[in-house]
Amino acid sequence: MSAFTAEVIGTMFLILLGGGVVANVVLKGTKGNNSGWMVITTGWALSVFAGVVIAGPYSGAHLNPAVSIGLAIVGKFSWSLVAPYIAAQMLGAILGAFLVWLLYKPHFDSTEDPLAQLAVFSTGPAIRHPVSNLFSEAVGTFVLIYVILYITTPEMGDQKTPIGMGSLGALPVTFLVWAIGLSLGGTTGYAINPARDLGPRIVHALLPIKNKCHSDWRYAWVPILGPIAGATAAALLYLLLE
Repeated sequence: MSAFTAEVIGTMFLILLGGGVVANVVLKGTKGNNSGWMVITTGWALSVFAGVVIAGPYSGAHLNPAVSIGLAIVGKFSWSLVAPYIAAQMLGAILGAFLVWLLYKPHFDSTEDPLAQLAVFSTGPAIRHPVSNLFSEAVGTFVLIYVILYITTPEMGDQKTPIGMGSLGALPVTFLVWAIGLSLGGTTGYAINPARDLGPRIVHALLPIKNKCHSDWRYAWVPILGPIAGATAAALLYLLLE
């Protein structure tokens, strides 16, 4: 499997399971309806595990533009590969979000709350305050990238592509994402991944969802710029202290 394909499939599984757990909790008539934040954060953490297990041996399992950018800044990943990786991550996120809609379509049709529908695809702030929301996304991503920089394995060849960590290496990332969700995710829903938010938001805008509302494009810049800023800060601190 090529690195591009691995990033597509790994990110697709990430969003299929991550968006799927949100759908299970917020959409009307599901078995998991109203089961709460613990279920959502656990589901997202385990979705990361699935994505990393699949993509790890082939691409290093970035599954997130912020990870690719952070690793490139510290010299663990080639800048020439950043754009192709981000393209793959966006494609995978779009495919995963579309599959969530297909799987839960009867429940989307039964859900009259358009904001609950939107929550399956994209994040949103608990209290809308752009500066604070941006800071929250930056801090959450800072924690993600800074810790990942200490658990990535040595580079592979001239491409500086991190060697896949496999299922054992996926465990620390899984617990890390779970911790971020439980501790820092209450403000914005912790996108901490531009592809995770933008790809599904595009899908929401395009799909013929019954009762749907706007896709909240006024907020969409926050889960893009916040994670990039957080990843950059984490990488710079890593370089300063190493």
